[in-house]
This record gives sequence, C-alpha cells and structure tokens, in this order.
Amino acid sequence: MRTRTLLTLTVAVAALTLPAVLPAAAGTAADTPVLTTGAAGGTPVAVGDTLVAPLASGTSATFHSSADGSSGVSCTSSQFTVTVTDNPTAPGTATESLTAHTFDSASCTSNVTGVLGVTGIKVANLPYTSTVSSAGAVTVTPASGSAVRTTVSLRTLLGSIDCVYESPGLTGTASNADNSIAFADQHFTKVSGSGLCFADGWFTATYAPVTDGSGTVFVN
Repeated sequence: MRTRTLLTLTVAVAALTLPAVLPAAAGTAADTPVLTTGAAGGTPVAVGDTLVAPLASGTSATFHSSADGSSGVSCTSSQFTVTVTDNPTAPGTATESLTAHTFDSASCTSNVTGVLGVTGIKVANLPYTSTVSSAGAVTVTPASGSAVRTTVSLRTLLGSIDCVYESPGLTGTASNADNSIAFADQHFTKVSGSGLCFADGWFTATYAPVTDGSGTVFVN
C-alpha cells in the first residue's frame, strides 16, 4: 500500500513538472527572429537597423552579355545598403528597404569591342523592397509599376554612351557559411542605348559579409 502511494505521488510530481519545463524551452526558441547578429540564434537585428555588405573579398560583380559568356563589364568594388523594416520570429521572412546599391567606376573594366572604359554604373528607382526568408531565399522587388533599373555609362571610340537595362526583380541566396548574399545570372533587358550596348545583361555578384554595425548577420 505504501509502495503504491509513493508511485502515485511520483507520477503526479512528474505530471506537474514536465509541462512547466517544455513550454519554457519552446518559448525561448520561438523568440529567435529571422535575422540575428554574432551567431545563428544570436542577438536580434532591430527594426530600423542599417545593414551593409561589400563584394566578397577577391570577387567581382559582372554584367555580361550572356549567362555563360565573359563579354561585358566587371567591377571589383560594389556595396549595397538596406534598412530592416520587419524581422519576425523564425521561421519566417524578414523585410528590408534597399536604399543604395553602388559601384565604384574606378574599379570597373570592360572587354566589349569599341569600349575604352566604364565611366559609371547607377542603380535607379530606389528604394526596392528586399526580403530574406529563413530558408535563405532573397528577393529584390521594385515599387509597383516600376523596374529594377541600371544605367551603365561607357566611354567609347564614338564618345560616351549610356546603356539602360531593366529587370522586374532579382532573386538570390543568403548563406550563413560566409554571411553572404549571392546573385547569379540575373537577367536584364536593354531599354535604351546605342548598338554598342548588348541587348541583354546578366548580373552576377556575391556580397559578404552582411553586417549590422560591427556584427555579422545570420539568417535563422
């Protein structure tokens, strides 16, 4: 009889203790947002924070005339800047406003026949809306009725020309391995420019590390 009483008491204590522990652990995991700094599951990135990323060390941003070609423009210095507008609990999708995407023309070269140099690359119609999902999917979307618009200014044998290209949006991939965002063969169509401007442009670049101040950004 005593053994049965002790067994009943033990089961009752376990039944009371277990629910008290499990929700606390679940609640801690549920508090992790999509974007953190320092480590996966680290310090939450605050709404309003500015994130920046240069080109990954030793890489170039390229704008080629075909997806598998090598003719076009290449830059070794570029950077994007976004402002975080929403950072929900993971798994989910964080939202950002892409306010700047710059290229240092001094770092740009071209191997297009008849082109002597690159005088500038300007991204227009900013800001764009950027999203990053817990799965690492990245999108860049212009405002309704607009387009992702890039003007490549070239110095040629016939003088300066502007090649204007547009895309309905970009897709990329975020990786925690190097805190990067990579874009591969993003298609742009020429909307204006001389015959020296190729009809289609394909943009490829890897930006890393993405940082919030001094801390690297991770996706959860």
